[in-house]
Amino acid sequence: MDMNLPEPCGLIESLVRADARLVLVSTGGGSAAIPHLLTTPGASRVVLEAVVPYAREAVAGLLGGPQESFCSARTARRLAMVAWQRARCLGASAEQAVGAAVTASLKTSAPKRGPHRIVVAVQTLAETSVATLELHKDARSRRDEERLAAAMLLERILETIIAGRNGSGPPAGTVRSEESAGLLETERVDLERCAAPPPWRQLLSGETDAVSAAGGTGRPAAGRLVFPGSFDPLHDGHRSMARVAEEIAEQPVEHELSITNVDKPALDYVEMRDRAGQFAGGTLWLTRAATFAEKLGIFPDGTFVMGADTYLRLADPRYYGGSAEAAARAVREIAGRVRGLIVFGRVRDGVFQDPAQLDVPQPLRDVSFFVSQREFRVDTSSTELRQRAAERTVD
Repeated sequence: MDMNLPEPCGLIESLVRADARLVLVSTGGGSAAIPHLLTTPGASRVVLEAVVPYAREAVAGLLGGPQESFCSARTARRLAMVAWQRARCLGASAEQAVGAAVTASLKTSAPKRGPHRIVVAVQTLAETSVATLELHKDARSRRDEERLAAAMLLERILETIIAGRNGSGPPAGTVRSEESAGLLETERVDLERCAAPPPWRQLLSGETDAVSAAGGTGRPAAGRLVFPGSFDPLHDGHRSMARVAEEIAEQPVEHELSITNVDKPALDYVEMRDRAGQFAGGTLWLTRAATFAEKLGIFPDGTFVMGADTYLRLADPRYYGGSAEAAARAVREIAGRVRGLIVFGRVRDGVFQDPAQLDVPQPLRDVSFFVSQREFRVDTSSTELRQRAAERTVD
């Protein structure tokens, strides 16, 4: 990887030949790539937008909330997905859109506890890729680290579009790049790349609203037992809920994971692959149903499994633009279209939340089966598990 930035005219021409439309996001490190591109004649033909969310609050605003780590592969992938979705909003087709992001932890005036690193992610309709480089501490000036981050961002964009045009590239997984100019002997770029099967591409592009995580093209049958969730990660509480629900409904459970979210970026292909991998031997549907109303259309006459917190949101005006009237309409629609709701309690602020005691409209209660604390109680949550994992990682 040459510390000199790639020749910009050639990069722009490659983007033009690939019919790409690019949005860039830099959290500060690597932002030198932006003027390097935008001061080149012809850049307006391919670069739609460049965003620099420098403060952590700005990054959190783009991603719908604080991140466990602001310099990680996951954060970089999420930013690249934000960029890809932004390219779509600015008129690019799903095939044209390219989202690229760089996040970095570089040399500052105060010594850092953790490593210096650069993470670059690129999102296209065909694949998600993320490259991570851990730098040897104090081997370079801040200026040199910045140039290396910018060069890495531009090279990853170029390599991705060339691979996409040629239909080639390394297989999915983690590989080590060969030593390149500009890297020290102990430094390597870790590249993770996940190519999407055609059904996943159709889901991300919006051509379809539901696919089997296993890659099938069929749609869910009516009258299914459905357990929606983010499953980030899947844990014993989820598994116990599924077992109890199957005993109550006397049918197998089918899980549902929406790749879209009302206020967060869509899931990228690495995230889809990793979360789907937790359901080996089970049925998982990937959907674009960010709201419960959308799930009703995909799973007609379904019985839905949920926790007390999700159950309360079904009738909360805050989730309907603050309108009590809209919330009441939604409650009537849900009660009229579901076969039933199986509701589990959960611990909140150290107190078990008994679903049977929740204050919800009668139409919802009429279609609900409340699971008692005696039948089910698991205090672990996915949020707690992610927080514990983050605490073991030093930024």
